[in-house]
Amino acid sequence: MIHRILTGIAWLLLTPLVSAEDGYRLWLRYEPIPDAGLRASYAGTRIVLTTPGGAESPTIAAAREELIAGWGGLTGGTPVIALEKAATAAARGDEGYSLRMTQRGGKPTVVISANRDIGVLYGAFALLREGQLRHPIAALDVTSAPKIQRRLLNHWDNLNRSVERGYAGQSLWEWPSLPGELSPRYRDYARANASLGINGVVPVNVNANSTFLTPAYLAKIAALADAFRPYGIRMYLTARFSAPVEIGGLKTADPLDRDVIKWWTDKAAEIYRLIPDFGGFLVKANSEGQPGPQSYQRTHADGANLLADAVGPHGGIVIWRAFVYDDQIADDRHKQAVNEFQPLDGKFRPNVVVQVKNGPIDFMPREPFHPLFGLMPRTPLALELQITQEYTGGSSELAFLAPMWREVLDADTFRPRAGSTVARVIDGSAEGHPISVIAGVANTGTDRNWSGNQLAPANWYAFGRLAWDHALSSATIAEEWTRQTFSSEDRVVRPIVGMLLASREAMVDYSMPLGLHHIMARNHHQGPGPWVAGGRADWTSLYYHRADEQGIGFDRTAAGSNALGQYAPEAAQKWADPATCPDEFLLWFHHLPWDYRMRSGKTLWDEIGLHYQRGVDAVRSWQKSWDALAGTIDDERFRQVQALLRGQEHEARIWRDACTQYFATYSKRPLPAGIEPPEHALDVYRALAAPFSLVKK
Repeated sequence: MIHRILTGIAWLLLTPLVSAEDGYRLWLRYEPIPDAGLRASYAGTRIVLTTPGGAESPTIAAAREELIAGWGGLTGGTPVIALEKAATAAARGDEGYSLRMTQRGGKPTVVISANRDIGVLYGAFALLREGQLRHPIAALDVTSAPKIQRRLLNHWDNLNRSVERGYAGQSLWEWPSLPGELSPRYRDYARANASLGINGVVPVNVNANSTFLTPAYLAKIAALADAFRPYGIRMYLTARFSAPVEIGGLKTADPLDRDVIKWWTDKAAEIYRLIPDFGGFLVKANSEGQPGPQSYQRTHADGANLLADAVGPHGGIVIWRAFVYDDQIADDRHKQAVNEFQPLDGKFRPNVVVQVKNGPIDFMPREPFHPLFGLMPRTPLALELQITQEYTGGSSELAFLAPMWREVLDADTFRPRAGSTVARVIDGSAEGHPISVIAGVANTGTDRNWSGNQLAPANWYAFGRLAWDHALSSATIAEEWTRQTFSSEDRVVRPIVGMLLASREAMVDYSMPLGLHHIMARNHHQGPGPWVAGGRADWTSLYYHRADEQGIGFDRTAAGSNALGQYAPEAAQKWADPATCPDEFLLWFHHLPWDYRMRSGKTLWDEIGLHYQRGVDAVRSWQKSWDALAGTIDDERFRQVQALLRGQEHEARIWRDACTQYFATYSKRPLPAGIEPPEHALDVYRALAAPFSLVKK
């Protein structure tokens, strides 16, 4: 009876108050196992939680509640759960876990073992994932530990609850009601993150606001930290560099000024009194108008070390973003981060991590890996990925980004030696760094489905799984997410996984193929804008595609900007020759004539056009695949995805028609055979306020 009561309580806590399949439950649906034999084997299994202390805690309580609700949902029964002491195991580390099937008293028993309580929670979610994937557990024997220590979500949320590059409603954080009132969504958000092993959150925008460092808002942040703590999530904050002036009453924010040093030291102590496990500061400085140490003729190292000294005694770190390009317009923005940060290698405090975007420009649908990876061997580097789809369709297009992230993780920097992949650089193994960080710009908001459409949470899921284990394949992640989110039936899983795995490449095809980049519309970054000009040059499309009557592309070889010179010779030599440069980076590194002969035998002009058409065709094929799933997926989510894919075809056609017509004004060539004629004249597309402002057909 007690267990039934606990199960009921758990379901009240963990289940939304509506029964519709609206996407709220994400990948934590815990639907009953249809196979009677498998369900019976699960139902007859006891669960034992073990830690060295064997003591109750809020985290152990969270694990027990999740297991009661989840195992109960899968089996229709009430699991028997016990808590025991056990020895530590080095292989599990601080956050890892072991799942092992044993026999106790003649009854099958799954033992979830960990060295700390948070490992038990992660193990509980891992067991529930095994159940949702319908895996047999009779021989279960798994040990897993994260490869990266700090796995963070960066929220670009603002004081007014708007979200920069947010496509899923308002910010989750209800500032007016905090700290006194906690939304139930905070707990569900924490559960979702813990199920993936995400252990840190930066709740506010890197375009920082000093208000978040005032006592009133620190109390609100502390309330969120308290809500997240049972789920192993530490709070971090963005630090506006000019805060000592804006809220501290000082006349300067010079990082070498004695009063400024004291102000940050005192501020850090104030934060740690409220949030004892505070993770540290994330800083965007001297970029896109944000203040920083260069405002006082100091270096990024001077600024980072100021904050590192303030949080260091408390165990905190400083994550300093390398996304900078404010001082002047360089000959190639590709080179600026290396130019500014590589000379500072070895000058940062040990608790400073430099956070580097996956590519050198700005989260484009495809970029080569950032050349800073491998160039700062004495400094821990973090990888920054963008989960929210700023340049990949927002919430109106399917773009599963795991393949994109796999490309950068697998990329070999050849520094200090062959095999030094970006993954090994950021997990610390390439250079033996004791701190490792990976961050994803979050795609969550107040929309009921969390991320703006029913397929977008796949990117949240993919980030979390890769942050835990960067060796996982895109296919494995896509299948896990699909089986947990929609159905375990192969007839449903296969077409959805196929769509997911093809989606990023299709988006590249119909938007920025063959290495084209940064040719989207201004400001909202949705839809095509290869004609964007005016204002700061490196915010325009013309700066990047450099189309003229002779050809197209950005020459980054030694004859051009020589951005290739920032890469190791093994990579640079391959990319420097158009004959050996992969097609996907061809126009990233080369300006080539329109009649350049491609590997396919086609001219460059024809190849560009056919890529645009191929992208449109891919989206059309997904529509057929999805329509064939009618009746196998709940009606609400089915219709929403159906509408999404129809809209995506519309937007893909706009990209194709606008870009091919625009580039034809330079190539002076007709569209190649095999491309559908444009629906409208070029002027119609140039006049669009947004891609969705053209009536869909």
